[in-house]
Amino acid sequence: MSVIHIFQNNTICNRDINFYIKRMKKLRLYLDTSVFGGVYDNEFKEASTMLFDKIKAGKFVCIYSRLCLTELETAPNNVKTFFANLPKENLEFVEIQSDAYELAHKYVAAKVVGKSSFDDCVHIATATICNADFLISWNFKHIVNIFRIKNYNSVNMQNGYKSLDIRSPKEVIYD
Repeated sequence: MSVIHIFQNNTICNRDINFYIKRMKKLRLYLDTSVFGGVYDNEFKEASTMLFDKIKAGKFVCIYSRLCLTELETAPNNVKTFFANLPKENLEFVEIQSDAYELAHKYVAAKVVGKSSFDDCVHIATATICNADFLISWNFKHIVNIFRIKNYNSVNMQNGYKSLDIRSPKEVIYD
């Protein structure tokens, strides 16, 4: 089946429908650092590996930030190597904007979490500001926690941002 597209400048493009299907929006997943380490953790290995298989296959885009890179500096070598070997075409690096630090401070001020969890707040704020479809984490205490998610999103909405969908890898690996 073909699709005929007429552009504003009156040029015509006749493309096979598969051309457009291949370019449909992939889900953009912001992964916090716990997910990279999950590949080598017995409790999280299976779901983490399945998630990264989908990323490698191009079904998802893996968003990561400067904070992920900083946290990976102290990770075991096998985790660093795993991250370094991910296909670059399925990765998206985002800088941490000053707005993200401001939003992270607002999460702490609202007592969503304490000051010691500020880096977790930076991950959430960065994912929010870069419009990730999901934030993925294995941190059930400070991030993937229904009460905290509600409060993070309350702060987001009060500050003009959309709600962020926060999940564990287990929740996104099955079609």
